[in-house]
Amino acid sequence: MVMSAASTGSETPGRSRQDVLETLRAVEDRVLWLSTAIIDRANRVRPNPEGLKVGGHQASSASMASIMTALWFHHLGADDRVSVKPHASPVLHAINYLLGELDESYLGTLRALGGLQSYPSRTKDPDPVDYSTGSVGIGATAPIWGAIARRYVDGRFGQAGHGRQFSLLGDAELDEGAIWEAVHDPMVAGLGEIVWVVDLNRQSLDRVVPDIAADRLQGAFAAAGWQVLTLKYGQQLQDLFTRPGGDALRVRLDAMGNPEYQRLLRCTPEQLRDRLPGTGSTREPIGRLVADLDDTELHTAVRNLGGHDLGALLDAYDAIDDTRPTVIFAYTVKGRGLANEGHPQNHSSLLTEGQMRELAARVGTDLDAPWGRFPDGSAEAALCLRAADRLRRADLPAQPSPSVPADIGRTPSGTGTTQQALGRVLLDLTRQAPEAAARIVTVSPDVSSSTNLGGWINKVGIWSAAERTDWFADDAETILHWRERPTGQHLELGIAETNLVGLLGELGATWSRWGQPLLPIGVVYDPFVNRALEPWSFGIYAGGRSILVGTPSGVTLAPEGGAHQSITTPSLGIEQPGVTSYEPAFALDTEWCLLEAMNRLGGPDGSSAYLRLSTRPVDQTLAAVPADPVARERRRRQAVAGAYALRRHEAPAVTVAAMGAMIPEALAAADRLAAQGIGADVVCVTSPDLLFRALQARRGLEDGSHRILDQVFPADRATPLVTVLDGHPHTLAFLATINNVPVTSLGVTRFGQSGTIQDVYRYHGIDTDSIVAAALDLTD
Repeated sequence: MVMSAASTGSETPGRSRQDVLETLRAVEDRVLWLSTAIIDRANRVRPNPEGLKVGGHQASSASMASIMTALWFHHLGADDRVSVKPHASPVLHAINYLLGELDESYLGTLRALGGLQSYPSRTKDPDPVDYSTGSVGIGATAPIWGAIARRYVDGRFGQAGHGRQFSLLGDAELDEGAIWEAVHDPMVAGLGEIVWVVDLNRQSLDRVVPDIAADRLQGAFAAAGWQVLTLKYGQQLQDLFTRPGGDALRVRLDAMGNPEYQRLLRCTPEQLRDRLPGTGSTREPIGRLVADLDDTELHTAVRNLGGHDLGALLDAYDAIDDTRPTVIFAYTVKGRGLANEGHPQNHSSLLTEGQMRELAARVGTDLDAPWGRFPDGSAEAALCLRAADRLRRADLPAQPSPSVPADIGRTPSGTGTTQQALGRVLLDLTRQAPEAAARIVTVSPDVSSSTNLGGWINKVGIWSAAERTDWFADDAETILHWRERPTGQHLELGIAETNLVGLLGELGATWSRWGQPLLPIGVVYDPFVNRALEPWSFGIYAGGRSILVGTPSGVTLAPEGGAHQSITTPSLGIEQPGVTSYEPAFALDTEWCLLEAMNRLGGPDGSSAYLRLSTRPVDQTLAAVPADPVARERRRRQAVAGAYALRRHEAPAVTVAAMGAMIPEALAAADRLAAQGIGADVVCVTSPDLLFRALQARRGLEDGSHRILDQVFPADRATPLVTVLDGHPHTLAFLATINNVPVTSLGVTRFGQSGTIQDVYRYHGIDTDSIVAAALDLTD
């Protein structure tokens, strides 16, 4: 559907449409000025002793000024949320300033320490930001997952509102694969509150986009079930199309390639009269048409696009169909209204002082006093006050995070895996801590049954906005019951890890959006954690608290071979801010670490967690869990702090520090060393992340306790150290610096092979023989 500026939009009571549009244009000019001046002040005025480029995107901001002015000052409601394209953050700050939500002192602090961030940030900017953006494509898709999170919270707890979820994105962002993974997920088609507005300025960072891609993009959204609205031409061009020669002009513009059109924006009126008619059959009728236009009319007509026509924008917002997602393609000019408008390399270019003064004169401001507000009593000031009042959100009382028990009390026996323990803990919580279990929501990309969530799913059901028929409910051979209903607590997406962690981040942010904390747990095959890391990291940066479980992991899934092994994931937990990582060896360790991670969710001081689990069956009696309750609690505290001593020798000559699935090999190696008269301590590492933080605290580089180091690696028991894990060996190599001892670090550094566990361990040098050999070398 193509919208024109001629259709009828909503009006402000008591004022004509023309009055409304004139006031909006004045506000748009001020938004354009403020966003441009914010960047100018950061780059040209603020002292810069290092001479390092500060940056900012005046042209990218200018192309969004009309879209955002119409949205904030005429359309948005308090329940609506907006994700703003990264390079338009100065426009958001300009709007917040006019709405009274940002103090003037911040306007000169863009990209300064403690000032306005380079891109919108929920947690670091001083003014209201609905969604953090910056990583291309991820910020655009976040409102999709925010919409699902809102529906989930509203269905279970109420008071989450019913607002729309807007994404403002550049057309170049549509090159990102994450965009299309989200658009085509089966859960998205029914989300009528989703609205995307594409700033179709036909430029990327370095160039004009060479092809005409709009039709193809529109078709892709339509095929996914979205409403598609297109704002291509503004009112002036629409009027010209009705005059003699207008049909030819429209045909010419519709067929014109992006680079040719962009070149017209840089032409003088004389050049335009020659170039615009073209060379074919359109030349004569267009030539006659433009001959009747004066230079100013011709100059404005060629850049009169729908994305800058406030009337067309208002009408498009009014035409949104709330029964399905909507995308609005708004044609714009990059840098519109600036001296560099339409230039192919204007992405990061900055206006000169002279150009800034010319802009100030044109929009009625002052470069030397750039932050002026509208005069009291003016129509523009009144519009800002009305918008601020309309957008003001009520403070929702925050619900406390549910209390999660530290220890359920079970002592596993027999043989089991840490992956199995995940499902067992969730089921135990439904009995032992039902209030906490009611806050758990699990997410999986079509791998729930293969990651041991089947029992949990059968217990709590699948979440769906509306109840659906389970056609296999009466099939006796169906083990996994797929009951979809609004009360379900498991969300199943398609096979796209970026979608899963995007949703996980938004479920983890409900405590800050609607005052309702959740305990979100996402389960993904560990080899694909790297694929999911960027969007998950961005969700954490935006305040989302969640647990990501990677399973199965390492080369321990031996028969599946190198294609499914994970090598670097153990160290990711050390390197990822806002996350505590665990790799438990036993079922009870898994329980303790998972419960500890849950207790850290759902609040401003919380953190996320990553658990790396295994499908290797392990004899649970090897854990040697103390029977005495005080000793058991001491073991638990050490396990959730990063490590515990699994075996102590009366006269150790070497220490073997092992993690996760490698514990059986470490214990077997200690037995063989003892048979040769070499005593070995065995330390079970549950979190290299927490041990590294403790070491940093000991060095005074970080706040926190370092007591765990003295308990597990006491100086009076310092010996040469062998570290071993099913992952990259550098993950545990730092342990040697606790007491500055010699170390040999064993792990996985290359792609693997299929085979039995022992064959694969031998191939990578992490089997019992390799541990014994490393210990002998260190003690010789």
